[in-house]
Amino acid sequence: MNLPLVLAGPIIRRVEPTHAYIWLALREPLELDTLLYIVKYHDQTDSYEYEVLPSKTETESVKVGTNLYIYLVKVSPLQKPFPKNSLIGYNIEFKTPTKKIDLGDLGLLSPHQRDSIVYGNLAYPTFYINESEKSPLLYGSCRKPHGEGFDVLAEADQYTEESYDTDMRPAALFLMGDQIYADDVAGPLFHVLNVLGKQLIGYEENFATIEPRMKDAPFQKGHQKMNGRQFIMEHFCKFTSRNASNHLMALGEYAAMYIMTWSPALWRVAHKEGLFKEFDNVVRDAEIYLAFDKKNETPEEIKKELNQLQTQYQKQAQELASFEDTIPAVRRLLANTPTYMIFDDHDITDDWNLTEEWKTTVWKSPLGRHVISNGIAGYWLFQGWGNDPEQFSAEFKAINQRYYTQSHIHSPSHHKWMDLLWSFQFWSFVTPTSPHAVFLDTRTQRGYESTPKPVKIVGTIEENNRTPRLINEEGWNRIDQELQYSSWSKGKPLLIISPTPLYGIGLIENFLKHYVSPIRTFGIPVQYTFDLEAWKYNGKGFYSFLQKIAQWNPKECFILSGDVHSASAVKAEVMLTNNTSLTVHQFTSSPIKNRSYSGLLGSMMKMLIQMNSLKRKDKTLYRYCSDDYQLHLSGKQSTPSNCLWNEEIRYLPIDNQSIFEPNNNLGLFTYTPQEISNTLLKEHKALTIPWNGRLK
Repeated sequence: MNLPLVLAGPIIRRVEPTHAYIWLALREPLELDTLLYIVKYHDQTDSYEYEVLPSKTETESVKVGTNLYIYLVKVSPLQKPFPKNSLIGYNIEFKTPTKKIDLGDLGLLSPHQRDSIVYGNLAYPTFYINESEKSPLLYGSCRKPHGEGFDVLAEADQYTEESYDTDMRPAALFLMGDQIYADDVAGPLFHVLNVLGKQLIGYEENFATIEPRMKDAPFQKGHQKMNGRQFIMEHFCKFTSRNASNHLMALGEYAAMYIMTWSPALWRVAHKEGLFKEFDNVVRDAEIYLAFDKKNETPEEIKKELNQLQTQYQKQAQELASFEDTIPAVRRLLANTPTYMIFDDHDITDDWNLTEEWKTTVWKSPLGRHVISNGIAGYWLFQGWGNDPEQFSAEFKAINQRYYTQSHIHSPSHHKWMDLLWSFQFWSFVTPTSPHAVFLDTRTQRGYESTPKPVKIVGTIEENNRTPRLINEEGWNRIDQELQYSSWSKGKPLLIISPTPLYGIGLIENFLKHYVSPIRTFGIPVQYTFDLEAWKYNGKGFYSFLQKIAQWNPKECFILSGDVHSASAVKAEVMLTNNTSLTVHQFTSSPIKNRSYSGLLGSMMKMLIQMNSLKRKDKTLYRYCSDDYQLHLSGKQSTPSNCLWNEEIRYLPIDNQSIFEPNNNLGLFTYTPQEISNTLLKEHKALTIPWNGRLK
């Protein structure tokens, strides 16, 4: 199989005045050099000139497998910091044993070509350190290849195409979770990831050495077949995802998924090698796992199962085709926009660390512990490393590299690698953007309550587990330190990136809290079915969040979130008991590609929410928290004696209509000292680009 030299990238990652990071995935180890240019536009000739910017290139790489090397390139100006409010072009040279090639030789610098990663008539991809009064930021989450609807990251690319040399060019892209769906993989993509994953890594992970039951039928061969992993995930790994029939397991599969999410390279390899198949050919080649045993079930039952699988397969294939069409545009966006990423659950597996019981049970499962480790390793290699590279010590990288090199399961390097990834505490980070943004890790820093919670069901009082705090006290202390060591200071505006919103859609959260959550007392695991993990479900955690905002004391506080598969905007005026007042603006944008409110049930839920939103539009809600950390709607402004805080909440209309946008969307946030702006890029919606003249 002939893999291309550049598997994915270049992706612009962390950019500061003194250096920038560029991420790439390559087929083989190479020496890299980066060339920088100050891009100047001349009105008289309507053309660009490129002044060489003397720079130094430092390269780090990790050999993940035989045909997969992850590179993080640090490029720094030699004489003085990067110029502000200027386009900075870059090119990358790859030195092979026989010759030197660059991005142009790879066909990436040709305007108007499908693989081009340049905008307009520029000669190179560019980044831009925006310190003008306006600094637009893109943000969103939840991008599933076979999710319904159009990939709105492609709309963001179109927006950037029309604004790349204006002060409305996006200064950064914030991806706030579920960049991949490791637990929910489309049937037509499963075989492709399986084959390409082995090709990238160079070997097949032997899961039977971790879980002896994997040697038995039907698991030995079934886990390599489409739809063959649900039982394994539930009973061997102890996962709780409802869509785990094609769950990623091997590190190579995670790697292949990331590459195919960001780059067209492996899609073309897969088509050339005939890895994408029609459903009939999948059945013919015995590459599908059937729940019904052909020996023991009737032909009618088998036919019914196959018909259901075929319908699903064909629908997923259509969505994958739409997704593939947009990937070149997404690659261009990532090559030109400083991008910061934090995980949510689907990047690893659905319900990841949802409860203490979930975390403990999976850790005690050797196969579950290994698969989670593969997922976290994939996150670090493809997402986490570029957020703030200095957070990862030489020892951290050495432990990872040692395991990838030896790849011997049950070796000391394997156990040390898993322990490192499961116990790592520094996934949160602060960006050098304007305004600064602190990204919250709400998955690995959770606080689990040991005391039972009384729940009333009809006339019976039962005890139940409490919903966890999404960040525990130690986690908040680490975030304090990160802010302290950053260039942000009190009195400046601050963005807080929380994958799940602090203020959600009340109708949904109240339904889950008051009607679904009590069912847990009967032993029904509804917390895994309905993801009962909003900030609202743990009043102590909610209070800690507000206290931290008060302690940090930003000039203005903006929370950007995703996760909930809808967009909304909220303004809250909060009064704490020490007479500290807070104004919190929250903007939520998701999904990028995973429209969820479809079908009969989805339509009913959307109708109910929209009806509810009409009641809340232009209306102030009054809420307080009692000293037992329970939230109460009061109907009017109220401050009872046992109040920890009270707040006035206003849901702001989107496009002067509903407060709830369920279709695929991506947020565009702009802040100035005089005003804030938050608009949505929506699937197939014409965009109006503000025009303030060319940048000088």
